[in-house]
Amino acid sequence: MNVQPNHFYVLATPEGKERLADNLGERFRDNAEKILNASHTIILTTRADLPDTHLEAVFAKERADGRFPDPSKQELWESMTRDFLNLRNYGYKDLNHWMEKQTYMAVGLTMMAAAELGVEATPLEGFDPTSVDKAFKIRESGHTTTVLLALGYPDPERVYTTPISRFDADRLFTFI
Repeated sequence: MNVQPNHFYVLATPEGKERLADNLGERFRDNAEKILNASHTIILTTRADLPDTHLEAVFAKERADGRFPDPSKQELWESMTRDFLNLRNYGYKDLNHWMEKQTYMAVGLTMMAAAELGVEATPLEGFDPTSVDKAFKIRESGHTTTVLLALGYPDPERVYTTPISRFDADRLFTFI
């Protein structure tokens, strides 16, 4: 729907990564090392709500970029988008959950892009969102922290040599 309910904080400086590591919350301190050792860490945030001003900004950008050269198609798109969002908000009552799923799609695509570049990517959910939001004044922007992503190159001496335990394929997949 191109709603773009996200904002990304890219932490590339030691100061930015230290601020995040210091604000993960008491029970999540184990993740601090991953953040501090990463080349970059991204705080992926999601809008807390979807005000009409945000949606109007999306539509204005689409018009300015000429996404739909035919104005009637732009109008149809805007109407379809509003209908879809109304369904999520009032019918399914899951607009926030849907927006968070959009954020997780962004993290997945970022991880795939990193892999293409030979960069390791570690998603992290072990943090206190209230603490991270406060440290970076994220809620003031109308967003809240959804997931963290540490990027970089692994330390060859710390690479896991034991296998990761996963179910066999027949338990995970159904081929029809």
